[in-house]
Amino acid sequence: MLRFLFRGLTAERARGAALFDAVTAEARRPHWFVEGKVPDTLDGRFGVLATITALVLVRLEREGEAGHDASVALSERFIHVMESEHRELGLGDPTLGKTVRKLVAMLGRRVELWRDAEDDGVEATRRSLYKDEVPEAALRHSAAVFRDLTRRVDSTPLAELAQGRIA
Repeated sequence: MLRFLFRGLTAERARGAALFDAVTAEARRPHWFVEGKVPDTLDGRFGVLATITALVLVRLEREGEAGHDASVALSERFIHVMESEHRELGLGDPTLGKTVRKLVAMLGRRVELWRDAEDDGVEATRRSLYKDEVPEAALRHSAAVFRDLTRRVDSTPLAELAQGRIA
């Protein structure tokens, strides 16, 4: 009976947390900032995280109805984490909602970009990660990693992906 009364207090993981954790682990790999020359700033780190999230969302979208729950869970988790992180940075209620909406819109633009990306993904990579000029070698590195990540995400069965496992 107590479980029924206090089910909100259980140690159950938040919906989408495992998949978001897997995306975050990919975004934290040092090569993005070393070989890929992504600026190691809040904007640069957000760019990598949002792009990887977008790649996974595009994959889930291709699953149709079967991928819907995982897609919604990942999106909700992304929003929750962005809100929490920005609260920790000191944003208060008057500006927090506007900032989070802007971040979600940036994620949405990346989803559209990667949905329509060309096979090599170089231009999509440039638009996703880099505001300024980037050395060609760094751009090629990041595009190659995104291609490999896309291949890995695409080859992961939906049930495993939803549980945060990427091949």
